[in-house]
Amino acid sequence: MKFKGKNVLVTGSSRGIGAEIAKSLAGFGLKVWVNYRSGETEAKAVQADIITAGGEAEVIGFDVSDEVAFIDAIKSIVTADGELSYLVNNAGITNDKLAMRMKADDFMSVIDANLKSTFIGCREALKSMRKKRFGSVVNIASIVGETGNAGQTNYAASKGGTIAMTKSFAIEAATSGIRYNTVTPGFIATEMTDVLKDEVKDAFTAKIPMGRFGNPSEVAEATAFLLSDHSSYITGETLKVNGGMYM
Repeated sequence: MKFKGKNVLVTGSSRGIGAEIAKSLAGFGLKVWVNYRSGETEAKAVQADIITAGGEAEVIGFDVSDEVAFIDAIKSIVTADGELSYLVNNAGITNDKLAMRMKADDFMSVIDANLKSTFIGCREALKSMRKKRFGSVVNIASIVGETGNAGQTNYAASKGGTIAMTKSFAIEAATSGIRYNTVTPGFIATEMTDVLKDEVKDAFTAKIPMGRFGNPSEVAEATAFLLSDHSSYITGETLKVNGGMYM
């Protein structure tokens, strides 16, 4: 995989899909900034894995829904490295409830953590990347943002909004040589899905044409492709990584 830039910030990369994305990108020679909100120990473990494998990584802790903190973090990265080449907006939360029982605060907590934070990251990356007229951003959304899901009105809205917002950023940034794309994972084998009962997993698997949950590495490789030079004429697109569950 070919990359012109030298560094990348991956939000929410202390565990799960984010950690796998961080390790994958480090393997392609990028310096990775591993972000966490509360999992400092886990973030340092990801950093250690990257360094042990011969890569380069720094840990940077901040809450992505805190606008000032996000802006300061990108400034720190640019001060340290001279640029921000790539950004992966991966951090997010869930707060599941049936819509009729969901309070406005339940709804907005997920919108803030998932959609507002992605907007801040996209906006600040554009400001920084325009100076060199180069950069690539990948936003990690979800199949739920495409299909909806019972009990996840807030999550679906945040991820559906991410898909639409990415297209708008792609249009605005194209003449500056900056690309914005989205990856929408389906059911991926992570800590979040490990806790599901076997009968629940079987029910979901039955809806997936490929007959299995995805691996975090498969999302990471799709993300790397969209960041890399190999997708240099792709922007505003949504790459589905879901085993055919939603086409």
